[in-house]
Amino acid sequence: MSVMFERGGWFDRLDERAGDALEALLRRHHHRRLRRLGWQDALTPVDGGGWWSSRAAIRDGNSMDVFIDGADGLAEMEKAIRGARHSVHIAGWHATPDFRLTRGPAATPLRDLLAETAERVPVRLLLWAGPPLPAFQPTRRAVRRAQQEFLRDSRLRCALDQRERTLHCHHEKIVIVDNDVAFVGGVDMTALQGDRYDDPAHGLRAGLGWHDAAVRLRGPAVADVARHFSQRWREVTAESLSEPTEPAPTGELRVQVLRTVPERTYRFAPRGDFTILDAYLEALTVAERYIYLENQFLWSPEVVDALIDKVQHPPCDDFRVLLLLPAKPSNGADTTRGQLGRLLNADAGAGRVLATTIVAYEGEKSTPVYVHAKVGIIDDRWLTIGSANLNEHSLFNDTEMNVSTTDTALARDTRLRLWAEHTERAIEDLDEDPCATIDKVWRPTAEDQARREKTGLPRTHRLTLLADVSRRTHRLEGPVRGMLVDG
Repeated sequence: MSVMFERGGWFDRLDERAGDALEALLRRHHHRRLRRLGWQDALTPVDGGGWWSSRAAIRDGNSMDVFIDGADGLAEMEKAIRGARHSVHIAGWHATPDFRLTRGPAATPLRDLLAETAERVPVRLLLWAGPPLPAFQPTRRAVRRAQQEFLRDSRLRCALDQRERTLHCHHEKIVIVDNDVAFVGGVDMTALQGDRYDDPAHGLRAGLGWHDAAVRLRGPAVADVARHFSQRWREVTAESLSEPTEPAPTGELRVQVLRTVPERTYRFAPRGDFTILDAYLEALTVAERYIYLENQFLWSPEVVDALIDKVQHPPCDDFRVLLLLPAKPSNGADTTRGQLGRLLNADAGAGRVLATTIVAYEGEKSTPVYVHAKVGIIDDRWLTIGSANLNEHSLFNDTEMNVSTTDTALARDTRLRLWAEHTERAIEDLDEDPCATIDKVWRPTAEDQARREKTGLPRTHRLTLLADVSRRTHRLEGPVRGMLVDG
């Protein structure tokens, strides 16, 4: 039984009970749905069963580079596109023709970059067509205008995919060049709702600051990314691309390419693909020391259930769950708070859970940095980066792609680089036990900045506590939203 924290009397108690009931209905719906599709094992990971999804191929012989924030990742994507010898394939949520992947006087708009490249090699761009009704961005009219601009006086092929489930989208962000290198992550080639171009310094700027992540993948696993693009492209355009040849080994990493593909959306996956959900729940189940999650949303009851189980039955005395979330998600804010409230309720003041966010600041001025990254790191043993949020959209209903690896050196290096950015410390200052670092660096820094904000003092640090986290804020909205959009 979760601990109750008084906040608003009988209304909050009613809210919590109703939220619990609706969340139970949502869980049962997910179990029935996946059982009907033959994917029920994705929701029932075996304790000690390992770090991998049982449904995705494990590829040996890969190399992977992690890019933190858009400035580095986008520049490498542009470099790869300019150097293409055979083909460029891009699939995304949205892309803006005038978006620049680099900045400066000579920076080239995306439309011109792709058009110039298309003079030498085939370039294919696959975008979500937008929602059937103009309820949210990007509207279908805006997407069609972008498509027309991409196609203007160009050999570029740009197709729009409207095979989405109701109120869902195509959300993956992938770039494949020559079927030899693939970029997978959370970075969209657009400034819609916020400019994705930002760097680790996260200085104050005119618009919203933006924190994101992506990987560059080389080796046999690239064929899995390329095959996914080819499958979607064929169903949208009827053009069959040649079967991707598996690249030669380039390193020593074992990698899984993970997907969400809802059922009855494409002929190539009539029963869907839910390996991102499968992989997350497997990895959370076997966590032994710490769980670190950066994500745009945290409103999946199944993921929060797994976190609660770890908090209530910690595998070690100093087990920690560290979260980096946006202060104001573009949607789902209340549902994130409700699920986080459940997790804090389960922690019951034990200090195993720490929820944080980041801001850009200078003197007395500060603005939020939008946490758009989708990163999971566990025990310096497992790393995943991709496009999937921890919500029903990404785990059940949108098309998504993540990659995961169990390379301990890369997982640890990525954690240290991220933590150095967020805590504004040198990597060598953080090179001790991760749980101790959370207690000695993350928590006191975040709590001090939250106190300064509360008392009206200027910020002295980027990191702060996630504000306004009630243990029972709008519990109803999360499950109601899930039931409405998860048909």
